[in-house]
Amino acid sequence: MVFEALAEPNRRRILDFLLERERPVHDLVDLLRVSQPAVSKHLRVLREAGLVTSRVDAQRRLYRLRAEPLRQLDDWLAPYRATWGSRLDALESHLEEMP
Repeated sequence: MVFEALAEPNRRRILDFLLERERPVHDLVDLLRVSQPAVSKHLRVLREAGLVTSRVDAQRRLYRLRAEPLRQLDDWLAPYRATWGSRLDALESHLEEMP
């Protein structure tokens, strides 16, 4: 579910904005320059994936990032990152040997 949620660029942008601080929906609408219903739909997907939580503050709902699913994703990606790193090192060595 996390991969599906992160597949959409606006959802990744929402997470980038929430990384800075918690925000109400109207802030995200202004930052993304998309409609409020579209932002709400993206937030629902992110909430269902466990990537954001919300709390009520008077008349507004504030959204914040949940890092735990991203840590799990990072742990899963670690062996792939190591493989990629070794391949980049091999490419660098090859390029240095070229005239």
